[in-house]
Amino acid sequence: MTIQPHTIFDSNAVNYISDWKVIDDVVMGGRSSGTVHLNNEGNVSFEGHVSLENNGGFSTLKHRFNDIVTKPYSKIVLNVRGDGKKYQFRLKKKVSDNHSYVSYFNTSEDWEVIELLLVDMYPTFRGRKLDIPNYDGNSIQEVAFLIGNKKAENFKLEIGSIVLK
Repeated sequence: MTIQPHTIFDSNAVNYISDWKVIDDVVMGGRSSGTVHLNNEGNVSFEGHVSLENNGGFSTLKHRFNDIVTKPYSKIVLNVRGDGKKYQFRLKKKVSDNHSYVSYFNTSEDWEVIELLLVDMYPTFRGRKLDIPNYDGNSIQEVAFLIGNKKAENFKLEIGSIVLK
């Protein structure tokens, strides 16, 4: 039996981004500033500036949704176009969880398909790896993209789709 992919997000199927939210380090006194909008091509565009002022250094774009069962899937497939920088992909089983499961990926200025194995996603809280098992494949309610490369920099990441396979 072939398992059909499950689309978490597809820019071709939406014309609004009200369920996407930017959270910057300003929540803890930093000065980074990220924004999200639909660009002229209809893709989600996450862009801004990461600042190291006031112990800052990150910007996050979160997308929340109703519970998705991930049991039959083994990977997340991202269709993204970046700026040559490294980003973190994050997921949460429950929105109320304090920790996220993360995996890093590098971008180029071309559209790319990036595959991340769910079992390789490890738990972190406030940038620290936790001593609990990696993602176990039950469900998710939130995905996120974070940039925080320990340097002040402008960034831009376009998101075409996020699919479970």
